[in-house]
Amino acid sequence: MKNLIKSLTIIGTFLLIYSCTHQTNTKTFSKYLWKNSDKEYTKYRIPAMILTQKGTVLTFCEGRHGDGGDRSDIDLLVKRSSDYGETWSEFSIVWDDGANTCGNPCPVIDQTTGRIILMMTWNSSAYGYDAVKKEINGTRRPFMCYSDDDGMTWSKPEDLTATCKNSDWEWYATGPGIGIQLKSEKYKNRLVIPANHSYYTDNQNEWGFKKGIGLGSHVILSDDGGATWRMSTSITPRCNESQLVELSDGRLMMTMRSYAGMGCRSISYSEDGGETWSQVEHALQLVEPACQASILEYGQYNGKKMYLFSNPAAVEDRICMTIKTSFDDCKTWSNAKLIADNKAEYSCLTVLPNGNIGLLFEFGKVEEGWKDNGLMFVSIYPDELFTPGTLLDCNLWK
Repeated sequence: MKNLIKSLTIIGTFLLIYSCTHQTNTKTFSKYLWKNSDKEYTKYRIPAMILTQKGTVLTFCEGRHGDGGDRSDIDLLVKRSSDYGETWSEFSIVWDDGANTCGNPCPVIDQTTGRIILMMTWNSSAYGYDAVKKEINGTRRPFMCYSDDDGMTWSKPEDLTATCKNSDWEWYATGPGIGIQLKSEKYKNRLVIPANHSYYTDNQNEWGFKKGIGLGSHVILSDDGGATWRMSTSITPRCNESQLVELSDGRLMMTMRSYAGMGCRSISYSEDGGETWSQVEHALQLVEPACQASILEYGQYNGKKMYLFSNPAAVEDRICMTIKTSFDDCKTWSNAKLIADNKAEYSCLTVLPNGNIGLLFEFGKVEEGWKDNGLMFVSIYPDELFTPGTLLDCNLWK
């Protein structure tokens, strides 16, 4: 009898501890992760976030010096969390090439090996905004590095220009956001990285950096764990910064920043694992003021496969960070949860080990002259997406 009581006591204690831990780990909370007021850099921008096989959350961003522009002195940074985002390491530098631009992080995990592959882009800052020109030695180029120790250290960046950039392109950017590894049997384990570029065109109805230059998206693909990479066909016109998901039937859906004047995202589909893409369509439910966005397969929620989409859900200004949900393979978006009712720009989603949704996004304050504050990490209990009201109180941001 004593042994039975002892066993029941142990079980009860375990269940109590498990219950408390479960409740703590699945709560909704936010962390002011990268503060522009820290002064180590002028500005932190371009968020990317991914979960490693060991359950570590990695957040990447650009640390910008000087004027904080897209082609200025930029270092690529990373922070790590081993407790679902409750606490974070100090940042470490993945890539610093002096005064040159090292940015546009776009990581992916090879689930067969656990290797963390990080796609990036580089350009010489000596040319300023002319750094996009294909003729100069310091033009925009895609690079890759990787980590085999859970994001602690990184390999020397490798230039992928020869196989991943068309010689007719000027601008080039990976993501920004994340890549995916395919699950469908035909293309299982293929790595797919969304990217975008500018190109020459005679179509006067195009829109780009200047007359005769259009904007498009594409992906880069690897079937050997990242040892070699190749380009897909291009998706045009009037689209760039892109993210993608794999649908239940094995098709890929790309969602892209649009310059078509429709006030919403552009989308395209691939039926061959990302090699070729359909004509551009417009996702009228995904309202947006021409900005980056994030899309993610969450997994099962209440017995149904759920997809998530985050962006500033407004037509003209980058405000109102919102997460939308879809339960029909991204055909329709049945619910929208307002995360923050203030300035909001780029974002990245991930699924945390406890089932919470991780969101990393750029935020600021409209009432302070559209001030950029930095990057906010939010851990969201999934049920919170279906409750009334705004998730975060922006009055608490300082």
